[in-house]
Amino acid sequence: MAEFEGVNFFKDRVIHDDPYDYYDWMRAQHPVWKEPHYGVHMVTGYEEALAVYSDPATYSSCNTVAGPFTKFSVPLEGDDVSEIIDAHRHELPFSDQLPSFDPPMHTAHRGLLMRLITPKRLSENEEFMWRLADRQMDEFLDKGQCEFISEYASPFTLLVIADLEGVPESDFGLFRTRLGTLMDGAMSHKPLEFLYDQFMAYIADRRRNPRDDIMTGLATATFPDRSTPDVKDVALIAANLFAAGQETTVRLLSFALKVLGEHPDLQRLVRADRDRIPNFIEETLRTESPLRGQFRMARVRTQLAGVEIPAGASVLVLPGAANRDPRFFENPHEFDIDRHNARKHLGFGFGIHTCAGAPLARAEGRVTLNRLLDRTSDIGISKAAHGPAGARRYDYLPTYLFRGLTTLHVEFTRAV
Repeated sequence: MAEFEGVNFFKDRVIHDDPYDYYDWMRAQHPVWKEPHYGVHMVTGYEEALAVYSDPATYSSCNTVAGPFTKFSVPLEGDDVSEIIDAHRHELPFSDQLPSFDPPMHTAHRGLLMRLITPKRLSENEEFMWRLADRQMDEFLDKGQCEFISEYASPFTLLVIADLEGVPESDFGLFRTRLGTLMDGAMSHKPLEFLYDQFMAYIADRRRNPRDDIMTGLATATFPDRSTPDVKDVALIAANLFAAGQETTVRLLSFALKVLGEHPDLQRLVRADRDRIPNFIEETLRTESPLRGQFRMARVRTQLAGVEIPAGASVLVLPGAANRDPRFFENPHEFDIDRHNARKHLGFGFGIHTCAGAPLARAEGRVTLNRLLDRTSDIGISKAAHGPAGARRYDYLPTYLFRGLTTLHVEFTRAV
């Protein structure tokens, strides 16, 4: 495949739209391959990805968004750059967010996050999901068609995470108006700044005036050493969960519906046996991982699968590639609803940075698919918007960090 020799993964749009042949080509070079444009070590192998995810002592998350594109103010020299990382990590973008933290700071802050995602709270939130799903579908079912992302997935996931975090219902309309789809590059405002401001106000208010609600529980939570976090720290955690929890689940829901619309035989199978839905969701996450890549920085000189990685080098773990590694997943490009190890996918990451909202996303997928199948007798892809079967046209997010459809137009027959 000589056409891949000059590909720039970080800039070439064709690779963003359909990366899977390129992933196979990279893996054939080596499961840990140093790309020529920026010197990033691209991890496309499943076991190799697990090794990186499982070793935060060697691979720092400080550059999880920055990659090689934002530099420290001092050079990275020597075989151990841990002191430089610890002293200068604040210079990198996203440095105040949980996904970029390393232990022990990560451990303490994730503990605060988990105050929001208790089994009891998730159960209460799922009860809300069932009601919300019907309410959202009521807005378009009579039309027999919809643009699924803007008319269902985005507002649904936004309000689900708002309910989970205890946003007052009186503010739901404000959040829906201000946020819409967080990854929409056409937005003129800065959605994360809106979230920071809102959650800082909520947390500060609950500390002054405690109530019997979820937000108060988060506001009064302490670190393991019983110290009280800054209002800003708590607000950042809540805002990050809000943004990440909405956006990645939007992509999961839209990919799941795309699969059902493209494969009528599979849709009939799932309609007839709803117990298949959980594994269907896992296989969707395996074949189309919303998280395209996560950077890490080597703290020390190390080796990964026999490849020498210098201290300070950028490593990019590609879950979508690892999830199609034929050494771990048989016939990896085939969507197999009965795949026995589908849940072993890395669509939610792995290790200490495994997505905390994974149980929430799975529940949203299960509720959404059940209610859509309950309330329709057939779901198909719009030929007018996406072309005929076998020659579909889809647009994808133009970013190397996330993978997702920008629109998904579907047509359906309402159940009698």
